[in-house]
Amino acid sequence: MVNLTIDGRPVSVPEGTTVLEAARQIGIDIPNLCYDPRLTTAGACRMCVVSIEGFRNLATSCTTKVAEGMVVHTETPEVVEARKMILDLILANHPQDCLTCEKTGNCQLQDYCYRYGVKETSFIGEKRQLPKDTGNHLIERDFNKCILCGKCVRVCAEIQGTNAVDFVGRGFNAVVDTAFNENLNLDNCRFCGQCIEMCPTGALTNKQFKGTRPWQVEKVRTTCPFCGTGCNFDLNVRDGKIVGVTTGNPDGVVNGRALCVKGRFHTDMIYSPDRITTPLIKKDGEFVPATWDEALDLVVSKFKEIKERDGSDAIAALSSARCTNEDNYVMQKFMRAVIGTNSVDHCART
Repeated sequence: MVNLTIDGRPVSVPEGTTVLEAARQIGIDIPNLCYDPRLTTAGACRMCVVSIEGFRNLATSCTTKVAEGMVVHTETPEVVEARKMILDLILANHPQDCLTCEKTGNCQLQDYCYRYGVKETSFIGEKRQLPKDTGNHLIERDFNKCILCGKCVRVCAEIQGTNAVDFVGRGFNAVVDTAFNENLNLDNCRFCGQCIEMCPTGALTNKQFKGTRPWQVEKVRTTCPFCGTGCNFDLNVRDGKIVGVTTGNPDGVVNGRALCVKGRFHTDMIYSPDRITTPLIKKDGEFVPATWDEALDLVVSKFKEIKERDGSDAIAALSSARCTNEDNYVMQKFMRAVIGTNSVDHCART
């Protein structure tokens, strides 16, 4: 263990811990825009700079490892001035349309500008005027709001293993983009939405949330029903209707803040006009609505007919990972004890 002092408070942490992580353990919030505990450290945004006694310059707390006897100050006048300048420089090439931005109220850049009283940039110069990528129905990319923190690049490469995006160009012309500057599509992206979850600004937007402010939704924590993995997420509900999904539980045992494309985006199936909401029975070659009693009576009669004619093994059952363990148990018990067959399978058995 390594003993150090942060803002006058002693703390003991394991060797190899960064200053930022040590500060978090005692409830000290060091601002950052490019850090995430699941990703490799980059030290790209410089917002997490701190003053360490004995160091000649301010140090990035997300990349600096603790040392025995280290004395750290996180909010000295010098540190605050440096953070203000970083925010000033970011705003110099950032659209200031916070009143209409989809990320307002849930934007780290906005929060830090408010925290340090940075209302506008003091620099005048050219600003990027790049077109938005709106070519798919799930993710909108606004390159002009990207601050090049690199979190989307790292989560795509390190966690998803997809490498759909990376840094393209240099200096003023640098952007995060796909190979050959193509729009996001199924040829280059899995649409897991991990990048949206990571983005600290309005550069990446979940289209399902467009037109909805964070304070207009109620978050309801639940378990994803799409497979048997058991991922945890928050349903965002507005006026009694599910708007979309966010992963607000980094301590989730199964998935943390990760989700697949089905879990993150496919709650829209709830309100799909193609969804079957009543039993259907085929009559004269066409499906017509029926009651549950009619549908179940038909299933029973067909089971009996097939079993009597071709035997029990002519019937098989495929269960679903979306069912509870109890439902699946009853299903296989029914097939073995009532139908008399062991022809039972499951979509998540592997």
